[in-house]
Amino acid sequence: MKSASEAKIAIWGAGAMGTVLGALLTKGGLKNVDFITRNTAHLQGLKDRGARIVCEAEKTEFSVPVHALHPTEVTEVYDIVFLMTKQRENAKTLQTVLPHLAADGLVCTTQNGLPERSVAEIVGAERTYGAVTSYGATFLGDGAVSLTSKFDGMTMEVGGYENDGKGLPLLVEILSCAGNAVDNGSFVNVSDNLLGARWSKLAINAAFSGLSVMTGLTFGELAKKRKSRKIALGILRECIDVAEGLGVRIAPMQGHDMRKLLGGRTPPKRLFAYLVLPYAMRKHQKLRSGMLKDLLGGRKCEVDFINGLVCEEGKRANVETPLCATVVEIVHGIENGLYELSYRNVDFFVR
Repeated sequence: MKSASEAKIAIWGAGAMGTVLGALLTKGGLKNVDFITRNTAHLQGLKDRGARIVCEAEKTEFSVPVHALHPTEVTEVYDIVFLMTKQRENAKTLQTVLPHLAADGLVCTTQNGLPERSVAEIVGAERTYGAVTSYGATFLGDGAVSLTSKFDGMTMEVGGYENDGKGLPLLVEILSCAGNAVDNGSFVNVSDNLLGARWSKLAINAAFSGLSVMTGLTFGELAKKRKSRKIALGILRECIDVAEGLGVRIAPMQGHDMRKLLGGRTPPKRLFAYLVLPYAMRKHQKLRSGMLKDLLGGRKCEVDFINGLVCEEGKRANVETPLCATVVEIVHGIENGLYELSYRNVDFFVR
């Protein structure tokens, strides 16, 4: 097996999150990382000035020269492809990736929700890996991205999808370079419960990304306001109920048992969860939903792969998910011009 310094690596979908990951890998010592994006303005900025990462939570920034390409410019064959595109286009995107994936190459999807199944349908389960990310980023423009998470709160939990996991050592070696770039020895961890890790992240996304995209607020602002805090906790409990109904063991999130910390049902435990939620989200308080950029740009966002997915899985588990369904309804309503982007949208939940 090749080493991290020998392997050819692609960030396929070098948007905000992908640009951060690629920049950290490069800053951490890897010189074999290609940034692939269809965003022509971002692409030109990366080519002209490199990747500039404004570390908002750390009040610092850095820039690194990078090798950036449009998908039509790709000629290389890659050993590792980090798939960081929009999930709704997986089938189309992966058909483009396949000719550029080595015979023993791996695809590691960092997408939200439960994306591994759709990846495996194209590239095969033996070559499909997943990484659950815990950091946030937003576009600034012209090759610049804002990293909204603190360095010590950034993690990537990796695991194989219905395979023997033989590609994990290389993935860990590669991602450790990103951890080295921010002096975070806990940046990458191997999961023996990838599905549980996915559901843990899905619960956070459904609660906070879902509410953020319909209100425009940051995760921290949502956790502080009374109405949205109660709704977020309700969504978290819906996700926990669905996962448990499907027999999924929800994995800890950054060392915390979400079910015990936030999923309690007795009045004292509900009060505890209400009081602790702002503190639980403090490392990501400046983060806004990545779906907002699509919404504000007049494009369809991925709410169907977040809150909509919880609703679909809830039907399989025979668990009702009215809060997630309301998020989906409101977000689609904003997309179609029926509602405005406003905190007042939380009042729809009391109907």
